[in-house]
Amino acid sequence: MENQRLNEHSVTLRGELLTLRPMTENDWDTVQKWESDPEVLYYFDGDWITERELETTQMIYRGVSQNAFMFIAEYDVRPIGVCWLQKMNLDRISEQFPGHDLRRIDLALGEKDLWGRGLGTEMIRMLTEFGFERERCDAIFGCGTAEYNPRSRRAFEKNGYVLLEEVPQPEGMKAKAQYDLVRWRPDRRVSPPPPGTTA
Repeated sequence: MENQRLNEHSVTLRGELLTLRPMTENDWDTVQKWESDPEVLYYFDGDWITERELETTQMIYRGVSQNAFMFIAEYDVRPIGVCWLQKMNLDRISEQFPGHDLRRIDLALGEKDLWGRGLGTEMIRMLTEFGFERERCDAIFGCGTAEYNPRSRRAFEKNGYVLLEEVPQPEGMKAKAQYDLVRWRPDRRVSPPPPGTTA
């Protein structure tokens, strides 16, 4: 929708090192700096792209925000990344667990001088706690984590996420395989139905 705007919220999350504040329409310059960095996009996007136009960035983020809590991560008031907790939008996952409130976490740490310091791990922890304790969703996923991005997979695993499925990718794709990871709210853990059965 051409006139669609970010679906803004009023939730602020505070962790040990980071503050996650609501993303707003005033954040495009900050976000676009990361979306124009080939190194950041290499890990954040599954396609072979090195830069996004602002209009494309806005279309993607505004669309996601209609079903997500979108945040700017701040470290000592410095914006360092973007993350969100979104309602599950992948049929390959939602069809395995019908009737459950499933969410997914996506994130990008845009400031490269802060890579490797555990800040992505904290972003995931904060969003996971928010999803379970305040949203009371049943399960949260890290979806499509590429095999060339082991840091991302480790960050989810440090927060108690486990491998749900390895998804091989077609030849010629940037990733040879992607991994779906999941963590269930302790009182809501279920298993997917066996292959070939219906729930």
